[in-house]
Amino acid sequence: MRLSRRSFLKSSAATGLVTASMTGVAGLAMPAISRAATRPVITHGLQSGDVSTSSGMIWSRADRPARMLVDVSTTESFANATRLAPLNVLPGSDFTAKRLLENLPSDQEIFYRITMADLNDANAVSEPSVGRFRTAPASRRSVRFAWSGDTAGQGWGIDKASGGMKTYATMAKHDPDFFIHSGDTIYADGPLKESVELKDGTTWTNILTEEKSKVAETLEEYRGQWKYNLMDDNVRAFNATVPTFFQWDDHEVVNNWSAAKNLSDDERYTEKNVQLLAARAARSFHEMTPISYAPAEPGRVYRKIPYGPLVDVFFLDLRSYRGANGDNMEDEITNASRILGAEQMAWLKRELVNSRATWKVIACDMPIGLVVWDKWQDQKWSEAVANGDNGPAKGRELEFADLLRFIKSADIDNIVWLTADVHYTAAHYYNPDKAQFQDFKPFWEFVSGPLHAGTFGPNDLDMTFGPELKYVKAPTEEQGANLPPSMGLQFFGLVDIDGASEQLTVRLMDRDDAELFTVTLDPVRRG
Repeated sequence: MRLSRRSFLKSSAATGLVTASMTGVAGLAMPAISRAATRPVITHGLQSGDVSTSSGMIWSRADRPARMLVDVSTTESFANATRLAPLNVLPGSDFTAKRLLENLPSDQEIFYRITMADLNDANAVSEPSVGRFRTAPASRRSVRFAWSGDTAGQGWGIDKASGGMKTYATMAKHDPDFFIHSGDTIYADGPLKESVELKDGTTWTNILTEEKSKVAETLEEYRGQWKYNLMDDNVRAFNATVPTFFQWDDHEVVNNWSAAKNLSDDERYTEKNVQLLAARAARSFHEMTPISYAPAEPGRVYRKIPYGPLVDVFFLDLRSYRGANGDNMEDEITNASRILGAEQMAWLKRELVNSRATWKVIACDMPIGLVVWDKWQDQKWSEAVANGDNGPAKGRELEFADLLRFIKSADIDNIVWLTADVHYTAAHYYNPDKAQFQDFKPFWEFVSGPLHAGTFGPNDLDMTFGPELKYVKAPTEEQGANLPPSMGLQFFGLVDIDGASEQLTVRLMDRDDAELFTVTLDPVRRG
């Protein structure tokens, strides 16, 4: 019988940090816990991510140099648990550590317990914290996952009076197998003010930290963006029970960033070197999340996570390999017109061909057909894929035309695209009969977010690939833009894949758990 995350949290008395009793733990010799006030502290809870049929990455952080002790069990009681070799937690990684749990049974609840032991005092040991995740199935059992993006943006931080980052608590109620964070995981370029006066006469009051009071430039300031989000009770409780599969977009570094981004006119930044800022941002991203590590390219974000026979998830990175934002009207694919890059594109084509999963979910950090402007006030320079001309494929659209043509020629079916970025929710059906470029199979793209940020939109659709708007929920003209989370226009999506029929159902949801739109897709079956 599967233990729900809600039952686990309730039974473990979790309020962000999930602590385990040392009494009655079988099979383990636990170190004595020092009662001194100087004992180590697990500062920001636990996280898990990038879970497969036999492994999962876990993460935590201490307040000092320590040894991270990890116990792993298939039971909540930790009977017959396995103690792993300790990891050193040191200042060079800001006292964070993550490790891959391997050789796990498939489709199994995995409980892990982390304790921090002071490197300078063997008797000083933290209170243990417990997390859990479920490994991917090897058989065709039903799978549920959530996705969204955009956390702590546009001046909206943690307001205790309004319940903090409530969308995370709403998602947790659905007991997803995993969560895809589609990018804008932090807002390194979005400092917070202590309070914001709202249109209804109330006041939004942010918890403030030094790092969130200015744009991030130093490595410590980038790390501080992550630590800020992990101060929220809802986020920490969610992280303890739901694995998160992370990707990034622009706000992890600086707004609308590419390697050619120019900060010379932005007085907020004393460091103008975007490459250096991106390097610091990337280091903090990998330090502060349970993303898996690729030895061939240690900072790589794009990857495939197979989650059993029903679904493979392909994570794209539209930031690291793009040319500069510009008019986006090139007539051929060049380094200037690329947004995926040649190596990532070759990888994606290869992995799609090799995938044997029923559904191929492409997690893309930006939408395909929505027009997103870099210089939005002038409606100038493309920030995403679409160039806004509604004509034949040009600029960055050429890469996507090449990909869509390849998918058709390779006869790959059952592809669904998930994205965020634009701070509203929508469903798009890409119809070649309505498109300027028509050499592709029709497909769906679903947009969700923000998780906890300002609400905007809706954006215009570019008809190069024939998107049909099937649903949209965004602010009205009367409501305006940058609506606070307290107005309720915060969104996430749920995907259910039925183990028997293999049908895939997408639901677009809001923070109050209202179901806004639903569609069920039948798989194309071979043989």
